[in-house]
Amino acid sequence: MRAVQIGVLGIGLALAGFGVYMAQNYVAQTRSALAVVQARNAAAPGAIATVNVMVTTRPMRYGEPIRAEDVRSVAWPANAVPPGVFNSMDDVVPDPDRPRVALRAMEPMEPLLAVKVSEPGQPAGITAILTPGMRAFTIRVDQNSGISGTLRPSDTVDIYWTGRGAQDGEVTRLLSSGVKIIALDENGDQDRTFNGIPRSVTVEAAPEMIASLAQGQSTGRLSLSLVGLDDTTATSQIQVDSRSLLGMETRAAAPVERCTVRTRRGSEVVMIEIPCTN
Repeated sequence: MRAVQIGVLGIGLALAGFGVYMAQNYVAQTRSALAVVQARNAAAPGAIATVNVMVTTRPMRYGEPIRAEDVRSVAWPANAVPPGVFNSMDDVVPDPDRPRVALRAMEPMEPLLAVKVSEPGQPAGITAILTPGMRAFTIRVDQNSGISGTLRPSDTVDIYWTGRGAQDGEVTRLLSSGVKIIALDENGDQDRTFNGIPRSVTVEAAPEMIASLAQGQSTGRLSLSLVGLDDTTATSQIQVDSRSLLGMETRAAAPVERCTVRTRRGSEVVMIEIPCTN
């Protein structure tokens, strides 16, 4: 009886070993066949190459910190990668204690772009929005500044200066065209719509233009004119004074008559101005 039990146990172990061997062999064959199919698909015409791109996992709003759980990696067509994407979690969150923050609203599965987030540890302020090499300048506005209605950061405006001209009259001059608004009342949220008249408008401009705006704001008043969304028209220099506004031509000053007489002083002849007579 004991011998029979041992025999049955031996047969069971043999069958189990054979089953494991067959399963391993089947798995190896399946993996080999899958590798061959993948290689064929990769080499086949029209195969789409992909790269890893970091996307958001939930809606993100202006000023929110971006944590590791807020993004994940997806396969993105390599021939359609937007500029400024992040390819790894280390690029997005290099330091958990100094997270990036969202500078624009983003929806789930939207690629994370460099222009939409701040540098690590940088807050969502005006400095995070500025283009490298540009400067921010705040313009005081009121109901007489020529701008109102529905505004938001990223809109563009023309800036006019009105003040005393060189001929003791008021003159209005175009200082800069197509200037980008980056904040309304010091709020840089580009998805926030401002209704009414803000107290201040912060614009982005080159340093030399900032100097002109500062001088214009201290010597006169600045007015803003909203530019259309797709308007790329180049605006030439514009200047209007009261005479040109009323269609009056500036008369040239009458030439001053001068009378002279020649006289000799030794060997030198000189011209002396004298009163003119009829």
